[in-house]
Amino acid sequence: MITGKQFGDAIISAAHNICRQKKSIDALNVFPVPDGDTGTNMAMTISAAIEVLNEMNIDDNTGIDEVASAIASALLRGARGNSGVILSQLFRGFSNACRGKSSLDSADFASALASGVDAAYRAVLKPTEGTVLTVSRMAAEAATIAAKDGLDNVSTIEAAIEQGEKTLAETPEMLPQLKKAGVVDAGGMGYIVILEGILSYLKSGKIIELGDEDLFTEEGVVDPEVMSEEDITFTYCTEFIVDRSTGVKNDTAALREFLSSIGDSVVVVDDDEIIKIHVHTDSVGKAFDEASKYGMLEKIKVENMRVQLRDRLKKLENKAKKEEFKPVAPENDYGMVAVANGDGMVNLFTELGCEKVVLGGQTMNPSTEDILRACNSVPAKNVFVFPNNKNIIMAAEQAVNLATDRKIIVIPTRTIPQGISSALNFDPTLECDELEETMKAAAKNVLTGQITFAARDSDFDGKDIKEGQILAMNEDKLAFVGEDISSAALELADEIADGKHPEFITLYYGDSVEESEAAKLADSISEKFADAEVNIVDGGQPVYSYILSFEG
Repeated sequence: MITGKQFGDAIISAAHNICRQKKSIDALNVFPVPDGDTGTNMAMTISAAIEVLNEMNIDDNTGIDEVASAIASALLRGARGNSGVILSQLFRGFSNACRGKSSLDSADFASALASGVDAAYRAVLKPTEGTVLTVSRMAAEAATIAAKDGLDNVSTIEAAIEQGEKTLAETPEMLPQLKKAGVVDAGGMGYIVILEGILSYLKSGKIIELGDEDLFTEEGVVDPEVMSEEDITFTYCTEFIVDRSTGVKNDTAALREFLSSIGDSVVVVDDDEIIKIHVHTDSVGKAFDEASKYGMLEKIKVENMRVQLRDRLKKLENKAKKEEFKPVAPENDYGMVAVANGDGMVNLFTELGCEKVVLGGQTMNPSTEDILRACNSVPAKNVFVFPNNKNIIMAAEQAVNLATDRKIIVIPTRTIPQGISSALNFDPTLECDELEETMKAAAKNVLTGQITFAARDSDFDGKDIKEGQILAMNEDKLAFVGEDISSAALELADEIADGKHPEFITLYYGDSVEESEAAKLADSISEKFADAEVNIVDGGQPVYSYILSFEG
């Protein structure tokens, strides 16, 4: 039998297990655009249960129904991204099957897994086979058979994992995009890793431990006093390894002296085979040139510390803004909440009447709790939410049922321009249902293009993509791969228009683009679309160099 206390510890073990393996799961993501990443989203979702479990006074008399209910509630509120929402539903269904039970035998456990699968399938509008849904369903079926054969809980979970792994290996045959990329489904892998974490605890009685690198800080925030702009003398943190067997020089003391002349924080350690180097410098090329005399360079890593610092400070600012979301009484008829990132985008939605903007988007999916908190801080009886990203819509929709004193209405905007158009069409004189349909219709009237970069090497949709290449997105689809940002944006504008003559074109430029570059591109777009009104807006958004909006 699995008691409530055992199940709580098993879930902590499972959360730790996926935190340890989240990067390898993230690497399975087929689409090469920067995103929230499946492993990270699932890990953050299930980790939401850890704090709740630690706060509960769980002892040997605590029923598994109470523990499972607390876990399901925590995951629902902490769900991030589509994979996190599906995971929360798997545990929600599991919890429903635990009602009234103090412990679970193998038949109960198998039944709870199956109940979780049913809930997950119901939560997805168009279930796709070859995903975590298939893996969890087949695992539950195997568990049911094992339990009927009289196996105990450990053996039943082992049977579920064995079948889950077999199904996971078959997912490339179910989804062509997985086969092309030569990977299995990331969500399915995450689910197996969670089951393995549960099994590990039940077999050993020990919770899987975390290393420091596996921990989640509050939105990745670090202490701002750790570093300031003035503390950074040299820009690039540079690390690499030298293979000594291929080198000409051998005197590492001379190499250390040279690196010290062009940077600081120099660390040079070596043995008979390699030299490991760390240096902060503005002359990365010189460091590479000199080190290459000692052998071939391997495992090169260069990071801009000034950018890292700005990102960290931005996360601190985001945290501060989240803390502004204090619940208030619903007094007005209507209110609006948007999800966006970048100072320009936040200011734009605020100017359009959104009382609160949840900071997030691609690569930073807010949780259901984040969205709910923002809605509760708007003094309105009916709060319209613009997710502005396809991977945030499901998390926003989960907030609908959690609201207690107001109605949350999700306008399923998949892009920032759709959200902007929806907010522009807000009309407080309309009845709620009519206003909802008006804003949904406005979103559908917008065509969106986005210019970003490849976050990883990939063979996607017949295209051989290398990390760092420019990706042109027409709505959610990869249009083409390029090498120059402005040229790609201009070509993408042609493809979006598809021979038509838009009335309005808006070019939102990101934090990596200078205003002069954006203005030059806007001039080129104006020449190409002479009848259109072309505007540029400093969105300040990360990830996307440009977001293009076409209307009319």
